[in-house]
Amino acid sequence: MADQIPLYPVRSAAAAASRKRAAYYSAAGPGADRPSRYQLEDESAHLDEMPLMMSEEGFENDESDYHTLPRARITQRKRGLEWFVCGGWKFLCTSCCDWLINICQRKRELKARTVWLGYPEKCEEKHPRNSIKNQKYNVFTFIPGVLYEQFKFFLNLYFLVVSCSQFVPALKIGYLYTYWAPLNQRIPSDMVFLRTSEKAGSCFIRTDQLDGETDWKLKVAVSCTQRLPALGDLFSISAYVYAQKPQLDIHSFEGTFTREDCDPPVHESLSIENTLWASTIVASGTVIGVVIYTGKETRSVMNTSNPKNKVGLLDLELNHLTKALFVALVALSVVMVTLQGFVGPWYRNLFRFLLLFSYIIPISLRVNLDMGKAAYGWMIMKDESIPGTVVRTSTIPEELGRLVYLLTDKTGTLTQNEMVFKRLHLGTVSYGADTMDEIQTHLRNPYSQMQSQASGNTPGSTPPRKAQSSAPKVRKSVSIRVHEAVKAIALCHNVTPVYEPRAGVTGEAEYAEADQDFSDGNRTYQAASPDEVALVQWTESVGLTLVSRDLASMQLRTPGGQILTYCILQMFPFTSESKRMGVIVRDESTAEITFYMKGADVAMSSIVQYNDWLEEECGNMAREGLRTLVVAKRALTEEQYQDFESRYSQAKLSIHDRALKVAAVVESLEREMELLCLTGVEDQLQADVRPTLEMLRNAGIKIWMLTGDKLETATCIAKSSHLVSRTQDIHIFRPVTNRGEAHLELNAFRRKHDCALVISGDSLEVCLKYYEHELVELACQCPAVVCCRCSPTQKAHIVKLLQQHTGRRTCAIGDGGNDVSMIQAADCGIGIEGKEGRQASLAADFSITQFKHIGRLLMVHGRSSYKRSAALGQFVMHRGLIISTMQAVFSSVFYFASVPLYQGFLMVGYATLYTMFPVFSLVLDQDVKPEMAMLYPELYKDLTKGRSLSFKTFLVWVVISIYQGGILMYGALLLFESEFVHVVAISFTALILTELLMVALTVRTWHWLMAVAEVLSLGCYVASLAFLNEYFDVAFITTVTFVWKVSAITVVSCLPLYVLKYLKRKLSPPSYSKLTS
Repeated sequence: MADQIPLYPVRSAAAAASRKRAAYYSAAGPGADRPSRYQLEDESAHLDEMPLMMSEEGFENDESDYHTLPRARITQRKRGLEWFVCGGWKFLCTSCCDWLINICQRKRELKARTVWLGYPEKCEEKHPRNSIKNQKYNVFTFIPGVLYEQFKFFLNLYFLVVSCSQFVPALKIGYLYTYWAPLNQRIPSDMVFLRTSEKAGSCFIRTDQLDGETDWKLKVAVSCTQRLPALGDLFSISAYVYAQKPQLDIHSFEGTFTREDCDPPVHESLSIENTLWASTIVASGTVIGVVIYTGKETRSVMNTSNPKNKVGLLDLELNHLTKALFVALVALSVVMVTLQGFVGPWYRNLFRFLLLFSYIIPISLRVNLDMGKAAYGWMIMKDESIPGTVVRTSTIPEELGRLVYLLTDKTGTLTQNEMVFKRLHLGTVSYGADTMDEIQTHLRNPYSQMQSQASGNTPGSTPPRKAQSSAPKVRKSVSIRVHEAVKAIALCHNVTPVYEPRAGVTGEAEYAEADQDFSDGNRTYQAASPDEVALVQWTESVGLTLVSRDLASMQLRTPGGQILTYCILQMFPFTSESKRMGVIVRDESTAEITFYMKGADVAMSSIVQYNDWLEEECGNMAREGLRTLVVAKRALTEEQYQDFESRYSQAKLSIHDRALKVAAVVESLEREMELLCLTGVEDQLQADVRPTLEMLRNAGIKIWMLTGDKLETATCIAKSSHLVSRTQDIHIFRPVTNRGEAHLELNAFRRKHDCALVISGDSLEVCLKYYEHELVELACQCPAVVCCRCSPTQKAHIVKLLQQHTGRRTCAIGDGGNDVSMIQAADCGIGIEGKEGRQASLAADFSITQFKHIGRLLMVHGRSSYKRSAALGQFVMHRGLIISTMQAVFSSVFYFASVPLYQGFLMVGYATLYTMFPVFSLVLDQDVKPEMAMLYPELYKDLTKGRSLSFKTFLVWVVISIYQGGILMYGALLLFESEFVHVVAISFTALILTELLMVALTVRTWHWLMAVAEVLSLGCYVASLAFLNEYFDVAFITTVTFVWKVSAITVVSCLPLYVLKYLKRKLSPPSYSKLTS
């Protein structure tokens, strides 16, 4: 076998460990004596001699050490002053704050606890109050927190300093307003389920806000307390509950219930089915429980994370450019003071120059960008192609155009969570949707014969008992095989039929059976998994109906109306580790004991008897996108069952390693089981999921599916939704529990190329503990990744890992309360309003009604928002740079005097009335039509490269600003004749015309509002000339001389740019222009 070939030479001790683990991983075949995973010891001491290779070159190097790999890939850190200036100061401040917070809020160690019923004085430890605070600020932190969030940006801090300087008379150079203008009820805590009003001793709860699954979960009360005659007896008995320490895992729990006032004392094991987690909803009856975890120790709180303030990548890029502009501002001011000769109070002149050139960093930049973001949000919500979309944040619409990773939930997001039974395969015959009537025919024959035999027996006769002999097997007829398969499907499940009370019945849930309507039309099925319900609904459709069920028995109705009663002896629920579930039942009519089991093919193939068709048919169904389950059975004698029950009960009472001991006992039954059938169920997808995922993939977005569902279900949905294409291989990461197994499995995964990864949350946690960098690096190379059995905290952790290791922008989309942490951790969070409520949509940055709407949201609105903000931001900076260049030329000519070129209303009008509307109209510009952006999603790839706003484009605008500012100022100085006021009139008018023409040059697609803005701004300026006597010579500006001088300067400043733009479009057109042409 290829898996058994040594990976690379290691020393003898490590080689022995490698061979031992390889034997475990390669063990297969029916009845093989495979080493139990529960007996493997952690041999991590030898792992230092087993390098984990990440490339073929490193693979050949025997002396490399896996400890050095993460460090080898991380860029060498900067040291000294360079490190401090480039971000070290922020790191030091953050570290100090974290240290102070940890000192003030030191976390208490989590411990197991014993809770006494009715005796609170026996509790020796204090536990957290059962109060949960999700507020971000309090009365003391609100003002400091808001100020920090605003002034952590250099742009805002700079404007604050400039504004404050105007209170100093010697530094005042403008109007003060230029700088200061106001621009069912939930379970309250984690509990152990003691008692219910339901006669069956169980109830259903909804966990959609905890794990995202909409199906009801069956919970079982502690049998000792459920049997008590009255509710008040709970406080008269001497009993206590032992609970393990609080932990994140919402799918497991270990504890014991002990009653001491009995002889002998009663001991019951407690598992996940005996718990009621906080934030879940009781769906049937009333419940009584004992609280074991409160407040921040509850599962729901431990799986949530604090929200962060999201800042768009474009804002960060503009912040960096602002810092570069500030450096240029300081340098220019120092040059002016130096050329002035440091005469007089030079430091005051230096500060005045800083204020004169402060337009290099225009205050209108922040205003225009925030107004633009609000406009983008309004356009998104008004788009009729994505109705119901809500923008809940006004800070990051541009992020929609910069995404590289999309992390999506499964249930309710990609799927409708509605299952339909599609296929039944018996090995030699297969039944589909069009041949189900044949199953009904086969099913009537055995039950009609059974009914006739039963009527022939006398009432006093004992039921016949099947002989447990080793008689030679006879090939069964198709009817018998169909009958056994359907009966197994109807019995092996955790489904409970529910009947609604008749109209008018009120009061507690303990109503009489006479008040219930047991008709078929009033019956609904509830289960922990929707495919369980689909299977039982299918058996009902073919004639075998589940009519009632409690903890001890279930009843089936045959096609002839006969009621068959089965006693439930043991239930083995599905777990992510076992990948199967089972039930042991006794037929009341024949006293036969049968062990039924169903599960994933990977788990069942080594349990069932040898066959030559199972693997092939599982592959065929999986390619059709069906969720497959293998069904098998084994007949047990009374002696075999009693032996098993005693060992099973002992294992369940264990405090340490209970899960391992229980699984080992159950494994003793799972041998040489008879294969009955293979079923195929389809989980219907949301509308247009496949084309939407295809579009996102073509746009260069990598899609990761994070789900709380089991591995097999997640894999089937990944295939049926085409998240994983038909031509791609899938690498299913084997379950790992320690560093050694993770080491081997990562080496196996490294050899795969261009394959999707499927990994469980438990294995992911182990790998991240020891090989975080290696795992993330390998996973990022995969075309798709599926993480199953993920807790809410794990989902958020995966998002943060991608952000830290790749530096790329992430988007998370989900529809349930369990997706909130992931949505808030991502750079862009999208919530879907669905069956699981509005918790995700309310916590998200954007809310949509269907998954397919994400395509237009990203391809059209994401592209437009980013392109428009990039153009708007750079143009506003150009508007400040050009007037600062003119000020610099003016001061240079007039002996480096710190005197403003334009004063008063001219400066205010330049940034507002005269140019604001044309500049802001750039938010209506678009380079590609929406239809074209949707048709060619490949255009989206260019956006992630950030080429629309970069230092290169910024420098181009700087050069343009210097050129135009120099032409305008030198041209006015050259052409004016006698009066200095003529210089102001000529240069300012040419400046306004240049800005209007530059807007027209920047526009790629004209909107009628753009033309209106241009005409309106020009009209406002012309009309205001009559009122600007203080700044202009009205007699001069009405002459032909003024007109031709202004026109000549404007043409010289703008015409070369128009020529260059024309030549660029002809010689090097952008990619989108080729499509539009």
